[in-house]
Amino acid sequence: MVERPRDEAGRARNPRPRDRFGRPLPVGSPGVPRIPDDLNLPPQQTLSYAQQLLDEGLAFNAHEVLEAAWKNGPFAERMLWQGLAQYAVALTHIQRGNPKGARTLLTRAITRLTDYQSDDSRETDIAFPYEIDGPGLIAHAKSLLAELDSATAISAQRLRPYLRAQP
Repeated sequence: MVERPRDEAGRARNPRPRDRFGRPLPVGSPGVPRIPDDLNLPPQQTLSYAQQLLDEGLAFNAHEVLEAAWKNGPFAERMLWQGLAQYAVALTHIQRGNPKGARTLLTRAITRLTDYQSDDSRETDIAFPYEIDGPGLIAHAKSLLAELDSATAISAQRLRPYLRAQP
């Protein structure tokens, strides 16, 4: 069995560079900059950084930023950040030409975001914190599912959604 590189906590780490869709490249190849494993940003910075990456067509990297918020954020917001991370990795699957994976992750993202909205809206007037456009993201994810189901070509621009409500 091949021993995998591990960090100080014993978690497996893949040092290989990755392409813009998150796929491993041969050792020594140029790749896109990696997201630090210990990334821990405040929510507004997380959303800004993830949005910048989405705007650049780097959905996999945006997923890693949102996943860090999911793992490091408050328990009450975990479903929200998990849904956003799943949404970004679904976009990655579309970019990679994997409609089955995209459908699975879009469905999970819709469920997480819808459940978060249902839970949170009972307590406050604002369903999503940090100006996150939950309803818009849910609608966009559903439209992507419909496009996948009809085998419609999805443009790169459609894979760059806005995480926050636009004025």
